[in-house]
Amino acid sequence: MKLQKSTLLALYSVLEFAARPDEHIPASEIAEKYGESAHHLAKVLSELVRAHIVESVRGVGGGYRFVGNARRLTLLNVIVLFEDLTQQLPPPPAPASGTHEALARVLGEIDQITLATLGAVTIATLLKDIADGREALARAERAAG
Repeated sequence: MKLQKSTLLALYSVLEFAARPDEHIPASEIAEKYGESAHHLAKVLSELVRAHIVESVRGVGGGYRFVGNARRLTLLNVIVLFEDLTQQLPPPPAPASGTHEALARVLGEIDQITLATLGAVTIATLLKDIADGREALARAERAAG
């Protein structure tokens, strides 16, 4: 599945905020880390605010803060804010053949499996995976050092 730039930026932002839920993180920090314009990020963040996943805090020490439930919020919950997941195969070329229908069935099944997987992976699960990866890297560096 290929995701739009906005969708990926939303996922990165949610993960950054959820990893530090007690902090107000400036949008500029996220924009710089992921090499994105602050203007584009602002549009993404405003959608996440509307969805009550993050909140915006103005003023000195302000920024954005995760307000969702990391154990319940899934990747799919974030993705559907930015992606149209109802796209279908184009109509078959005339004359219709069983080939197009068979291919459409298989691709439809793949889409359903993908959606089920994205709906099963929570932000908390992904944060744990990130932490586990960092720990494994640190162990490997200590062993090599």
